[in-house]
Amino acid sequence: MKQIPLRLKKGTHTNCIHAGEIKDTQFGGAVSPIFMASSYPFMDVEKKRYPRYFNTPNQEVIAKKIAVLEHAEAGLPFASGIAAISTTLFAFLKKGDHVIFQNEIYGGAYNLVQEEFENFGIEYSFTDGVEVGDFEDKIKENTKVIYIETPSNPLLTITDIKAIAELAKKHQIITIIDNTFASPINQTPLDLGIDISIHSATKYLGGHSDILAGAVAGSEEHMEKVFQKGKNLGGNISDFMCYLLERSIKTLGVRVEKHNTNAQIVAEFLNDHLSVRRVYYPGLRSHPNHEIAKEQMHGFGGMLSFDLEVNIDAKEFQNALKLIKPSMSLAGVESTILMPSLTSHGLLSEEERKKQGISDQLLRLSVGIENVEDIINDLQQALQQVIS
Repeated sequence: MKQIPLRLKKGTHTNCIHAGEIKDTQFGGAVSPIFMASSYPFMDVEKKRYPRYFNTPNQEVIAKKIAVLEHAEAGLPFASGIAAISTTLFAFLKKGDHVIFQNEIYGGAYNLVQEEFENFGIEYSFTDGVEVGDFEDKIKENTKVIYIETPSNPLLTITDIKAIAELAKKHQIITIIDNTFASPINQTPLDLGIDISIHSATKYLGGHSDILAGAVAGSEEHMEKVFQKGKNLGGNISDFMCYLLERSIKTLGVRVEKHNTNAQIVAEFLNDHLSVRRVYYPGLRSHPNHEIAKEQMHGFGGMLSFDLEVNIDAKEFQNALKLIKPSMSLAGVESTILMPSLTSHGLLSEEERKKQGISDQLLRLSVGIENVEDIINDLQQALQQVIS
C-alpha cells in the first residue's frame, strides 16, 4: 500500500469545511450549533460576549474561517459587503487623509466615496488606469490607503497585486483589496503583500443567493483597528446569518472550481460568436492582463462580461433567456445576468460609466454550476431570437 506523506497544514477544501467550527459537546451533531442569544453573562467570565463586539460563538466561527482561507491572522464578519468596505476604510482614514482608488471598482463603493468622503473631510483620487504608474502618480504626502479590486466589477480588469503592494510599502501606505470576484479559492492577496482583503460574502462565500454578509481579513494589528471602528459603526451580522454562511463556505472550494470550469468554456463560446463584440474574462488569452492573472490567480473565476453588437437590444436578449436569470446579484450556484448600467453601476452618471467603459450593450454574466452545455444552449437560443 502506497504511503501518503503527512501534511503539516490542512488543504483548502478541508479548511472550508472545518476551520473555526464549533463542536457540539451536548449532542455530538455534525455541524456547528446556532447560538441565537443576544445577551451573555458578564460576571466571572473569561470573555464578555456581545453581538456588537463580533464575538458571539457563530460570529467567531466565520471570523476564524475567513482568516484561515485568506491566510490572515484575523478576520471579521459584517452584515453586508458595503458595511465591510466602509468600516475598513474609515478605520484607516480620518479628516485630512488621502486615499487612492482604482478607477474600476464596485459601483456601491464608488458611490460611497462620492457621496460620503467629502462630509468627513477625506480626500480621494481615482486612477486613470490600473498600471503601477497610475497609482504612483496619485500619491501625496497625506496618502494613507490604496484601494484596488481585481478582477474588477464589471470589466474583469486585472491589477498587478504584488506590484501595488510593493509600491505601497515603499511609501508606507496601507493596501486594501476587494477580493470578492476571485474568492479565497482563486486568489490570496495577503500572500502577495496586500494588507487587508475584503469580501461581499453575499457572493461566492454565500453562493446560494440567500445571504447578505461581508468579511474582512488581515493582520492582528490591522484587524484591531477594523474591530474598534466596527463596534462603533454597528455593521454586525446576526448569528443565524453566520450559521448560513458557515454552511455555504463548506462547499466553497468545490463550487468555485466548477464556476471556473464553466466560465472558461462559456467565455470561449461567446468570444467566437459573431453577435458578441467583446468578451471580458481573464482566462482568455486575448485578455490584456491574462499573463498577470495566471501569475496571481489559482483559477480565473466564474464572472465574465461581454458587449453585444450595437444592433442587438440588450434587454430583449435578456428577456429571451430561459435558464439564465436576469438578476441583481451574482455568484450563486445558478447562472444570472444583468446590465451594469441599470444595476451595479446605475448610481453613476452616464459620463462616469462611459469613462469606466460601461456601455448599455455591456452584460455581466455570473456563470453558475449547471451543466455547461445547458448554459451555452440558452445563450445560443437567445442570441438567435434577437438577431432573427
